[in-house]
Amino acid sequence: MMRTRPLKVALLGCGVVGSEVARIMTTHADDLAARIGAPVELAGVAVRRPSKVRAGIDPALVTTDATALVKRGDIDVVVEVIGGIEPARSLITTALEHGASVVSANKALLAQDGAALHAAAEEHGRDLYYEAAVAGAIPLIRPLRESLAGDKVNRVLGIVNGTTNFILDKMDSTGAGYQEALDEATALGYAEADPTADVEGFDAAAKAAILAGIAFHTRVRLDDVHREGMTEVTAADFRSAREMGCTIKLLAICERAKDGASVTARVHPAMIPLSHPLASVRGAYNAVFVESDAAGQLMFYGPGAGGAPTASAVLGDLVAVCRNRLGGATGPGESAYAALPVSPMGDVVTRYHISLDVADKPGVLAQVATVFAGHGVSIDTVRQQGKDGEASLVVVTHRASDASLTGTVEALRKLDTVRGVASIMRVEGE
Repeated sequence: MMRTRPLKVALLGCGVVGSEVARIMTTHADDLAARIGAPVELAGVAVRRPSKVRAGIDPALVTTDATALVKRGDIDVVVEVIGGIEPARSLITTALEHGASVVSANKALLAQDGAALHAAAEEHGRDLYYEAAVAGAIPLIRPLRESLAGDKVNRVLGIVNGTTNFILDKMDSTGAGYQEALDEATALGYAEADPTADVEGFDAAAKAAILAGIAFHTRVRLDDVHREGMTEVTAADFRSAREMGCTIKLLAICERAKDGASVTARVHPAMIPLSHPLASVRGAYNAVFVESDAAGQLMFYGPGAGGAPTASAVLGDLVAVCRNRLGGATGPGESAYAALPVSPMGDVVTRYHISLDVADKPGVLAQVATVFAGHGVSIDTVRQQGKDGEASLVVVTHRASDASLTGTVEALRKLDTVRGVASIMRVEGE
């Protein structure tokens, strides 16, 4: 039997995502009520510009006083889609203190202060859900947190930023340079006017912190994630990748150490074999590859951003939280019991592709090989091309630590026969 008294929802933010949340709540009201077991009612919408016309939203619901809205004693669920650290952090904490559960899409805040927010939710017996914070519409957090709760996840490898994937895919498929591809992404609305958060990897790093924390039952903060952007990737790098049967993606990689004693989380461009499922992810789509003991290899794929896809994830959380509310229960909270240390990037072991500009004369290859051997880095393949006294030398290593590779490169730069290091890129996904 359906309860007639509606569950009241406060919406913080009514931009691209928030307006879609409000629209779906209105147009799918009957279906949502049937799935939840009670009607849901939009009880207030906090915005910065109240004069803006918002189709389908009663102007009487609009307010600029977000704090007063979340303090109302009759609010059951607060949906936060304003982003950023403040005032979102204070508003979420206040909402929990005043008895509301929270649904958020705020990856930056969760990556920075997720532990404190989870603690507040637990203290006040309320839910904190955030499926929309990572990979848009793709169901990912709930599978990691619930469906794989009985398994041991060893690795999460993924494309979690649609803007960067669009740019790299365009560079790969057309031969365009970075700036040309970025300009097209901007013109199509995939890139912001200031794309720094995307192209420098900050957005992906926040998502990696969230994924690593859930996958490994360990608190991983944004500061724990090694981050490198993709602005230095060139058309020449893609040519080298194709010669190896690879392409280049900006990857978020979260790994459990082989001995199980630590974890790592990192974001950087990497070459991946064309045979790997992530290599075929095109345009602005996202995909995440999960490897676990019992389930084996799983891949989650779909649109990773945009108003409607992200709102879909928000509404999925809203339904779950409302069901919990009706049942007088809460869903899974933070699971950080493992408390594994997060190892520094220097300990990460992977393969490397290094392109060197060298003098075209006898003995250069022997000198370079000696440097690699001296730092304990084993060479897999070498490719050399020379002309008019100059040459390029491409070295692909076997697996080596980041620290040993860094020492190798520093020593190579000191050789008189090495004119410069054209590029260094990791090779992943084997």
